[in-house]
Amino acid sequence: MFTGFSDEAFAFYEGLQADNSKTYWTSHKDAYERHVREPLTELCAELEDEFGAVKLFRPYRDVRFSKDKSPYKTHQGGHTSEGFYIQVDADGLMVAGGMYAPTPDQLRRYREAVASDTYGAELQAVVDALRAAGMEIAGDRLKTRPRGTDPDHPRLDLLRHRSLYAREGWPADPWMSEPDEVLARVRASWRRLRPLVAWGREHIGPPDFTR
Repeated sequence: MFTGFSDEAFAFYEGLQADNSKTYWTSHKDAYERHVREPLTELCAELEDEFGAVKLFRPYRDVRFSKDKSPYKTHQGGHTSEGFYIQVDADGLMVAGGMYAPTPDQLRRYREAVASDTYGAELQAVVDALRAAGMEIAGDRLKTRPRGTDPDHPRLDLLRHRSLYAREGWPADPWMSEPDEVLARVRASWRRLRPLVAWGREHIGPPDFTR
């Protein structure tokens, strides 16, 4: 049963940010398991009936092709197959939903759908509603526009996106230790994100979190 997040969860990541080393990780691994991974696993289990199973990412970074050789991620994230996302780090808790790392074919389908007067208008309405609800619209974007796109296209901003998701976060305040409050906020946010996630599933396909 989910019992909330203690201060030790956020303190663990504050320490990891300061000392991202095997020595720190080994000496604090028990804190990670007890105060980060176990509570997050329990929280996700509470959400599974409505949003599906959540898969937690491994805490280790893939440094093979990165200049940054820090061995550990400074956050613990998890995702559903539908495209809902949750993350704990030193700053607190964050949730998101949408299109994160589309394949070339998915990106092509995304732009075709956005260019459509029907499907593109649907997405614009979803994005506008999420922004009005206080969520941040984020994602990687082109500086100009996709090749061949009308510079006066009414949804040019959406067409520039190479990834598109909405997110909402909360700082590591004392209410994080209240399980009912945490569960209610995450559930409410994912419900608000459902139209965006559903639009992506219909027009793009399921997200690929392995990329």
